[in-house]
Amino acid sequence: MSGASGWAAFAVIAVASLLFLVVLHGVTMAIGHRIGRYNVVDVAWGLGFVGIAWLALILGPGDATRRWLFAVLVTVWGLRLSWHMYQKSAGKGEDPRYTELLERSGGSDLVTVARKIFGTQGISQWFVSLPIQVSAVSDATTGLWWIVLVAGIALWVLGFAFEAIGDAQLRRFKADPANKGKIMDRGLWSWTRHPNYFGDSSIWWGIWLIAASSWPGVLTVLSPVAMTYFLVYATGARLLEESMSKRPGYPEYQRRTSYFLPLPPRSKKASTP
Repeated sequence: MSGASGWAAFAVIAVASLLFLVVLHGVTMAIGHRIGRYNVVDVAWGLGFVGIAWLALILGPGDATRRWLFAVLVTVWGLRLSWHMYQKSAGKGEDPRYTELLERSGGSDLVTVARKIFGTQGISQWFVSLPIQVSAVSDATTGLWWIVLVAGIALWVLGFAFEAIGDAQLRRFKADPANKGKIMDRGLWSWTRHPNYFGDSSIWWGIWLIAASSWPGVLTVLSPVAMTYFLVYATGARLLEESMSKRPGYPEYQRRTSYFLPLPPRSKKASTP
C-alpha cells in the first residue's frame, strides 16, 4: 500500500462493500418478511462475501494476482455455502436459533429483525472480509512471503474439504430413512462434532494468511479471530450443542468426539460413563 492514495483506495472499497451489504440484506430481509421466515439470511451469508471479493477485484489497485486469487477462492466457497443453505432451508420453517433470538429481543417487528439478524450479520460480514479489502490495495507478495501465501492456500483447501465433505456426509446420512432419530457420528463427524464449522474457520484463517503475505494484510488478524468466535461460541457450535444435547445419544457422542478441533475418536466403550 503506497501512502495516502492506498488508504484512499481502501476507503472506496470499504464504503462500496458496506453499501453492497446494506442493499443485499435489505432485499434479503424483504424476502424473509414475505415468506415468513428470516433464516434466508444464511443464504445471503456466502453471497455477501462473494460480492465483496469481486468489488475488491474491480476497484482495488493492488496486486492483481492476489485479487484474482481471492475472487476465485471466495466465489467457490461462497456459492457452495449459499446453495447448501438454500437446499437446507427450502420448504421448511424458521430456524429455532432466530426464533429464540427474536423472542429474547422482545418480538419480531421489522426494526428488531433488522437490528438483531440482518444488521448484525451485515456488520460481521464487513469486518470478517477486511483481509480481502485490505489485500486489494496491497503490493505484490515478494521473497519468502510467498511461503505464507502458499500456506494460506493450503489451509483454505483443508478448510473447504472439511466443510464440503462434512456437509455432504451429513446430507447423505439424513437422506437414509434407516438413520432417522440417530446421531451422525461417521466420517469426519467421528473426529469433530462440527467439521463444517471447523472447515469454515480454517478457510478464513487461510484467507488471512494470504492477505498477510503482503503488508498491511497482517493487521487484519482480528477478522479470522472474530469469525472463529462466531462459529465456536456466538451463533454456531454453542447454540447447536444446546439443542442437540437434549437428543438421545448425543451426550455419549459428546464424550467420545472432539468438540471443534479434529482429533482421533475415543471408542464407544471408553465414552460410556
